[in-house]
Amino acid sequence: MLLESYSNYLTLLARMQIGAKVRGKVDPGDIVQETFLEVHRQFAEFRGTSEGEFLSWLRRILAGQLAQTMRRFLGTKGRDVRMEQEMVAKVDHSSAVLDRGFAASGSSPSQSAVRREHSVMLADALNRLPGDYREVIIMRHIEGHSFAETGTRMGRTENGVQKLWVRALARLRQELGELE
Repeated sequence: MLLESYSNYLTLLARMQIGAKVRGKVDPGDIVQETFLEVHRQFAEFRGTSEGEFLSWLRRILAGQLAQTMRRFLGTKGRDVRMEQEMVAKVDHSSAVLDRGFAASGSSPSQSAVRREHSVMLADALNRLPGDYREVIIMRHIEGHSFAETGTRMGRTENGVQKLWVRALARLRQELGELE
């Protein structure tokens, strides 16, 4: 149950790291399941005492699974420590992108913990949205695509994406409001 509570958060982070070419071949949820298996194997090695340390540990294991997946699809046979380190940095950056909307820089440790909790709640709320709503919010706010790029990727007009985006944000606010 503990790991399942972070499933949507890790799935969103995995999705942010998988390139468009690999996304059609690999489901981020499958990578998260592999991450959970690895967490189970390594659980006795976890030495942290806070949720922040636990999330950092989960992200590091997720990054290792992502690197392994990328090696498999790029045809690389051996372990590449540099690639794994880069993936850890990318996953941490993606996590910071999720956190960015919740607090200003220079926050206290308790404010950082609240931000992490909000990031997990945001990922859960996004997961409850209809697919098109979730996609438009992720493409616009997390991946940083323009309305035109989002429209192209979603097979919609720019105007259609803008209207979808407004409805999606309203629904996300509703989902987040219900958590309070």
